Amino acid sequence: MNQKYKDEIVHREFVRKEYDRLSNIVGIFKLILAAMFAYTIYNAWINHFPMKLTILLLAKAFIFVITHIYHKKLFERVAYEKGLIDIAEKNLCRISGEWRAFDDIGEEFIDYNQSYAMDLDIVGKCSLFQFLNSTNTHYGRLRFAQDLLKPEYLHQDIKMRQEAVSELSNDYSWCSHLEYCFSKIGIDKSFPVLISELQNKNRFIKSKALRVLFDILRVITCGSIFFSIITKNRYSVLLTLILITFQLILWGVGFLKANRYVGVMREIPYKIIKYDEVIKEIKNKELCSYRLKELQSIILSSKEAIHDLSKISSNISQRQNGIACLILNAVWLWDYKNAVDLDIWKQKYGDSVDGWFSSIGELESLLSLVNLPRNCTGTCLPEISTRFNTIQSKGLGHPLLNNENRVCNDLDLNNNILIISGSNMSGKTTFMRTVGINMVLAQTGSYVCADRMRFSMMKVMTSMRTVDALTEGVSTFYAEIKRIKDIIDYSQVNENLLFLIDEIFRGTNSVDRLKGAEEVLQKLCKLGVCGIITTHDLEVCKLEDTYPRIKNYCFYERYSGNDIIFDYKMKNGVSKTTNAQYLLRKVGIIE
Repeated sequence: MNQKYKDEIVHREFVRKEYDRLSNIVGIFKLILAAMFAYTIYNAWINHFPMKLTILLLAKAFIFVITHIYHKKLFERVAYEKGLIDIAEKNLCRISGEWRAFDDIGEEFIDYNQSYAMDLDIVGKCSLFQFLNSTNTHYGRLRFAQDLLKPEYLHQDIKMRQEAVSELSNDYSWCSHLEYCFSKIGIDKSFPVLISELQNKNRFIKSKALRVLFDILRVITCGSIFFSIITKNRYSVLLTLILITFQLILWGVGFLKANRYVGVMREIPYKIIKYDEVIKEIKNKELCSYRLKELQSIILSSKEAIHDLSKISSNISQRQNGIACLILNAVWLWDYKNAVDLDIWKQKYGDSVDGWFSSIGELESLLSLVNLPRNCTGTCLPEISTRFNTIQSKGLGHPLLNNENRVCNDLDLNNNILIISGSNMSGKTTFMRTVGINMVLAQTGSYVCADRMRFSMMKVMTSMRTVDALTEGVSTFYAEIKRIKDIIDYSQVNENLLFLIDEIFRGTNSVDRLKGAEEVLQKLCKLGVCGIITTHDLEVCKLEDTYPRIKNYCFYERYSGNDIIFDYKMKNGVSKTTNAQYLLRKVGIIE
């Protein structure tokens, strides 16, 4: 894909320059045309607008309008090519490792009390969210974060999502095009408020008779204006002035109410219109997988409603111009009309609006998951196992490591508890995070970073990066105790659990650490859950002799002269090496 992105950038840059050049030519032509138009107006003026010059003036005006529309389309095409170049460049950053500079880290989703998010780098700086996220709307971003933090899908749901992700991964052209369309909408924090208002079915005018009366009044006023212009009768002019004054008084009386009712619709008319464009693109695409067809059907059911809402939104935005607002309300009770139109829309579509935008958000989330197989080597769609508490994988790697630096391992976790011992920096913790992050991906219906993988559905709970809370008087050790207690409590009510505990009870003395680790492992083993712990206490590894479900694995290093060499490969058994004294000597702490 690396070369494909580079070829895409070269091609799009060439096309962009061609359209840019054409746009400059059309711009110069417009200036010349404007000058000719001005000269023709002057010439027609001094000659009292003869028929010949009038026709020429109209012809030039028509040509100018057509040229302006064409020029606008050229600008849009230049922006489109730039947008696709940006998308390809971001994907190159994902491959090279420069994605760590992406701005959106999902900061508001950071929650240190979540069962695995911070330990497995799901959100935050240098996280899975930062790496994969390509959402550009509020609902898309929210859904993607939810998929990573709460992947509560059933077996069949995961299969359907896998089919959808697989189909999308084979169509880079359409996916990048759709991503660009979403980027024109953008993330607006007021959007949830808009959805809430659209779901609120409180009527603007409860009386149907009153709404009809306002409609009749508008028609009479407009008819009176037209009649006055045609006849120039002073009584009809007087009646028109009375009607206009009456409508202005009505507008003034209901101004605040109408203003509150249309609410946030005043702020985001262009975003609604852009959704209209997205729906059009989705409509024109032939999709195959069941879930994508479902989403397409739900989204297309909103086509008429979103189109109507975009028109209402556009009408509401017209009131931003003070003079236009005054004229429109004097003639057509514009604010009342827009509020009533929005009222009618709410009654008709309010119950469905959340489902429409949620479906669009899910599609965006799937587009983000597709970034994994495109930019990470050695990926596959995992198979869901019917066996209990199982993870079997070949070539399991960490997706956030660069492709050329990633070291993969095999894993056979068959309702076992693995104790992983090893030296400092040998790869124990990274391997445990590798298992956890791939399990999260698997349960979202995504690809995983592995050659092959089979897994059973399990809740993931971790105790790795426990932090103290000074304001609550909680030490690091006590924070770790609380996390492990949560794991034990959950194990007592549900055996479908994968726990990951790094350097168990590192915050206390060696005697208490060993005693605590043995007690925890005995409890978890009896409760029937599976998981992995890492430890430096080789005494803990002796529990394998007592509990058949416990298995020992290790990581270790080798030495070449004064150099320490890690291969980051997991081996059977207990670690036979330590490197703490070597590292202390290397930095000069001990001789």
